Amino acid sequence: MNQKTRVSICALAVGLALSGAARADGVKFTDPTGDDKGPGGYTYPTDAVYSPGSFDLVEFEVTAGDNPDFRATFNDRLADPWGMGVGFATQMVFIFIDTTPGKGHTKGLPGLNVEFAPDAGWDKVILLSPQPASRVSAEVKAKAADLAADIVIPRRTTGVGKTVSAKVKLEDLGGGDPATWGYQVVVQSNEGFPDKSDLLTRKVNEFEGQHRFGGGNDGDCDPHVMDVLAGKGAGAADEAQAQYDMLKFECGADGSSVKRATLTMIRK
Repeated sequence: MNQKTRVSICALAVGLALSGAARADGVKFTDPTGDDKGPGGYTYPTDAVYSPGSFDLVEFEVTAGDNPDFRATFNDRLADPWGMGVGFATQMVFIFIDTTPGKGHTKGLPGLNVEFAPDAGWDKVILLSPQPASRVSAEVKAKAADLAADIVIPRRTTGVGKTVSAKVKLEDLGGGDPATWGYQVVVQSNEGFPDKSDLLTRKVNEFEGQHRFGGGNDGDCDPHVMDVLAGKGAGAADEAQAQYDMLKFECGADGSSVKRATLTMIRK
């Protein structure tokens, strides 16, 4: 191998390394505090384990690199009252990702009672759950088999301080640059004994109970969501109203859905 060939190979290697780094840029969004009310009037369950602010998303970050951390930070320190062993217990986070604008799923996951706007379909969704990955996988297979190919379950999800996070390989998300993707972060609650059709999610009823959120509807028409990203993801006060508007819903007299809450994506 001559000197010129060596230089060309080195230059190519450096170029590939740099392009790889460019494809793995990080991204961060913030969300206003105090908007953990779903469409505006939801209330927490009465049991003390659902502490004030524990479902109030304040920041979402994807770190740089080929194995980035996906981090959701809340307005209260995490706790593990149910002995899950991973640093948190009551929260569950759905990170919907739009990698191909104009394509993707508009159908939400079972138990959330949301859909996505036609121009904001999701291509992948990461589930941050305190449940073992094997339990989450079994629930997905049983309740969302038609979407399972696009549901990403991290090997391990942990909670430290106020942040729930997990590492995910970019290749498991189809590759590309996370800084160019659209995101929607849906905050729910880990339910160890979910309804037969719900994907480990906790219901929202008309009135709150020991382990039920309140302010919704006892039918199956209200979004079972406490917080999402909205507006520009900059944490501005008016983004709370943008969230409430996005999560508006309408129910029939029999509790069936007349208008589903419809989510959009947030982009940098």
